[in-house]
Amino acid sequence: MSSAAPRRAGRRKAAPRRRTTAPFHPVMLLMGVMLMVAMLLFPDRFSITLPHMVIPDSAPEMAPSADSEQASFVRCSRSPRIDCIVDGDTFWYQGDKIRIADINTPETGRPGCAAEAELGARATARLQELLNQGPFTLETSGRDRDRYDRLLRIVTRGGESIGAILVREGLAEEWGGRRGNWC
Repeated sequence: MSSAAPRRAGRRKAAPRRRTTAPFHPVMLLMGVMLMVAMLLFPDRFSITLPHMVIPDSAPEMAPSADSEQASFVRCSRSPRIDCIVDGDTFWYQGDKIRIADINTPETGRPGCAAEAELGARATARLQELLNQGPFTLETSGRDRDRYDRLLRIVTRGGESIGAILVREGLAEEWGGRRGNWC
């Protein structure tokens, strides 16, 4: 008889367990979460559209404002003109003279009558008030400069033309290619 212990009959060695699912990996989970966040934050960068996803309108504080221009405007005087109001449709901003391209307002320098002078003064004061209310955007539309070498710009805030506000309030008229008669 041999000295080796006899093997017990009927007992087999257990087979190793087979995995039926892929192993959980925390890095893969983190990458998936990051992808989902990126898709939610930048939906225009992905070709996937999610029609059931609603982004509330009450989240403007999350998105930066498109209006980035801002200054403290005063009425222009003989001193250096940096940020000041000339009249209801012309102002200086950062040393550049800007003509609001989408409107015409009454003249204040050489008005044709007392009514034009009074309305021009009101338009000038209102433009100063509107520009000082907060950030705005200067948009180019058509020509870059007029015959007096002023920059032609449409001034907007939140996508609305400041010129359109002056027109709506009766202090300006839409630009029709030439100055109107206010008398």
